Amino acid sequence: MVTKNTKVLSQDQYDGESTDGQLALDVYQTQDDIVILAPIAGVNLEDMNVSVTEDVLTIKGKRNLNIDIPDENYFTQECFWGDFSRSIVLPASVNTNKISANFKDGVLKIEIPKVEKVHSKIIRIKT
Repeated sequence: MVTKNTKVLSQDQYDGESTDGQLALDVYQTQDDIVILAPIAGVNLEDMNVSVTEDVLTIKGKRNLNIDIPDENYFTQECFWGDFSRSIVLPASVNTNKISANFKDGVLKIEIPKVEKVHSKIIRIKT
């Protein structure tokens, strides 16, 4: 059975509010790094921004659909077009001054070096 004009909508869209799309992410660790992978097909590099504030990493961007298709012509519309963003709290202590990011084959890969946790240090009190 084919249903015309089937769209996958967020709760905000049902409520009539417009929101950014949200990215799916994989976040994992290696011995030295926290690694974030984000599949972002169809986005130009100049339309993306990655930022870090304290321990929160934010990825923002825009996926443009360069053709105009009237809503009544869709059978199914599941792809998100327009602004997107995703913020995550980083799961470990990291060195935000040494972040590296690359974008290849539609996948954004961000690597952030972990920092060693400081062990307790005994401080002698002078009299």
